[in-house]
Amino acid sequence: MLDDTTAHRIDALLTGLDAELVAVRRDLHAHPEVGRAEHRTTRVVAERLRAAGLRPRLLPGTGLVCDIGPAHGRRVLLRADLDALPVPDSCAHPWRSTVHGMCHACGHDVHTAVVLGAGLTVAALDEEGLLPGGVRLLFQAAEEIQPGGAIDAVDAGAMDGVGEVFAVHCEPKIDVGRIGTRIGPLTSASDPVTVTLTGPGGHTSRPYLTADVVFALAQVVTQVPAVLGRRLDPRSGVNLTWGEIHAGSTHNAIPAVGSVRGTLRCLDVSAWEQAVAVLRDTVEQIAAPYGVEVDVQHLRGVPPVVNDAASTRLLDVAARRMLGPDAVVLTEQSLGGEDFAWLLTRAPGSMLRLGTRTPGGRTFDIHQGDLDVDERSIGVGARVLAAAAVLATAGVGNIPVG
Repeated sequence: MLDDTTAHRIDALLTGLDAELVAVRRDLHAHPEVGRAEHRTTRVVAERLRAAGLRPRLLPGTGLVCDIGPAHGRRVLLRADLDALPVPDSCAHPWRSTVHGMCHACGHDVHTAVVLGAGLTVAALDEEGLLPGGVRLLFQAAEEIQPGGAIDAVDAGAMDGVGEVFAVHCEPKIDVGRIGTRIGPLTSASDPVTVTLTGPGGHTSRPYLTADVVFALAQVVTQVPAVLGRRLDPRSGVNLTWGEIHAGSTHNAIPAVGSVRGTLRCLDVSAWEQAVAVLRDTVEQIAAPYGVEVDVQHLRGVPPVVNDAASTRLLDVAARRMLGPDAVVLTEQSLGGEDFAWLLTRAPGSMLRLGTRTPGGRTFDIHQGDLDVDERSIGVGARVLAAAAVLATAGVGNIPVG
């Protein structure tokens, strides 16, 4: 458990930081930057960490890591994502986006302020001798892009020496003051898929003399999702949904090329690993009778986020200690993708859902330009992550101290 002295100190430190963290979030919201272009955002975070006496290390391109505590031994990592979306801001606040066609529609400005607040708090605890072990902050670029910034961060050494990882994600369905947790699959794998069929083309009056790309493409569109549900374990939540289809330019000519693009989603790592071969085999078999050439492009976007049981229980303990006994609710699974999953392939950990809804207020949706958050959620998230870091470095979670 978290002793009273440390819990009260975390709360006091963040009470002193709450207004500043809200101001940081509003500044970032007003100046959004999309993936791998988060230069100003990185600079804002780095300057605040340096002002606290810390030594952030800039990652290649954008983003940074910052170590707190002992120079040696395993570390707990707290992760935030920095990037905005190419979505116009339709909020009416004074801090609305000043960049045309771009805004923080997924709440990454909140995530950044939360981890910044937790990091500044943990650094103060370290100076006071209240931090048992090492903590690393990761402010990651390009979460919304596939392949995303988590892979870049891993390649740059962000996970070296890390034994446990934690992150937050805004959840407009949960009231502020509460968090949502879940053991096991939280989010889905998300893989872009493109199928291209080619043939010699021909006249629509003589489909038997050519390869009917359009008809073959129609079979792929309708049959492949159904076959995947029989070839892969249905408990894995596998789902292939098409979003874009192109073929031909006139009614009386069979085109030489047709393509369809979609997203494959899956909640199970094992099924996700099998999906590449199964998808390719299925498309080829369905298209084979029509004499077309088949090309399947399947990009490994992100694996599922699978929350570790011990790490999730640690978050529950931290939240109840800092927020009260009713602070934790069971959150639902999502078929959305989240590249925090790549970090979980290197160390156990857990992502919590941070309640951002004002009690009795509207339930917003993410990736929409009108997303609004109750900014009290920033202090809530920072308190939980700071407490989780203390508990984890004390050996309550998955990693030993030292």
